[in-house]
Amino acid sequence: MPTYDFKCLECGKQFERSQKMSEEPLRVCIYCKGKVERLIGTGGGIIFKGSGFYATDYKKPDKTPKASEKKSEKKKE
Repeated sequence: MPTYDFKCLECGKQFERSQKMSEEPLRVCIYCKGKVERLIGTGGGIIFKGSGFYATDYKKPDKTPKASEKKSEKKKE
């Protein structure tokens, strides 16, 4: 069930209310019974759970030589 933010046009208080998407939006302030408007929210963010999501799935391979590789190249020369 989504949570909506409301702001009273009379007392200025903001509050949240969980409502079904099929329900009518609130029209009356829960504090002063004044008229309210529903605010536009940013929505929920994406949450990645688990360890190493970035490192195992989307990380580009490192193309710079490692320190041990640099030493072995110098010894060959």
